[in-house]
Amino acid sequence: SMHANCNHTNTWGFYGHKRINRMAVFTLPPDLFSFYKTNIEFITDHAVDPDKRRYAAKGEAERHYIDIDHYAHKGEDPFEVMPERWADAVKKFGEDTLHAYGIVPWHLEVMIGRLTKAFKDGNLDRILNLSADLGHYIGDAHVPLHTTENYNGQMTNQKGIHGFWESRIPELNAEDYDYLLGTAIYVADPLKEAWRIVKESHYAVDSVLTFERELTKEFGEDLKYSMEQRGQVLMKVYSQEFSNEYERRLDGMQEKRMRASIYMVGCFW
Repeated sequence: SMHANCNHTNTWGFYGHKRINRMAVFTLPPDLFSFYKTNIEFITDHAVDPDKRRYAAKGEAERHYIDIDHYAHKGEDPFEVMPERWADAVKKFGEDTLHAYGIVPWHLEVMIGRLTKAFKDGNLDRILNLSADLGHYIGDAHVPLHTTENYNGQMTNQKGIHGFWESRIPELNAEDYDYLLGTAIYVADPLKEAWRIVKESHYAVDSVLTFERELTKEFGEDLKYSMEQRGQVLMKVYSQEFSNEYERRLDGMQEKRMRASIYMVGCFW
């Protein structure tokens, strides 16, 4: 299972990650807010750095996801099977396996450690780079299809659903989402929080796949897709009607996950 092969590299779409990092700044309490606000353009622009590194840097791709269902057999809850702590998970499954199926929850813990050290050292460049990266990985952990081996619907004849869920729909409607969130709170146990996020994402996988399948039956191929002009190219995309109906059936899941991402990025910072 290599997510790196997923043709749709831009999780949350290119603009989604930028928007998450940007809006997270506004959840921060006053003292932190002024520092991040001063650097908001940097934090926004660099939100997509991890995706740019995915193909160049060895070991990067696995930080964006975890195929948690790989570890469960029929009827098992993968979260019962997988130990939360890295050392325990290594004992149980071996490091190679963990790296092969994604490490996002543990990577969030690693990133928090690095960011804490950067603050202690007063290393501004490092604080900003790590904050931007951390925002990206938190955003990814909130995407249901980042928690399953069937990450692009390739196992259920639903290829393309990855980009549909996290890029096409936010691209159509993210302007209308509500980004007013409460003030971020301190995360006392980052690893526990990381697992909570992944669990929430994973429990949504079934709806993400099921509703797309049902809608495809109802709409048929010709209404499911439409042609759109992208610069010089005419591209086949999921039609607006199909996209909007999917979002409606999922009860605004993309907006909810994006809001949760923004808030958690603030909390982790």
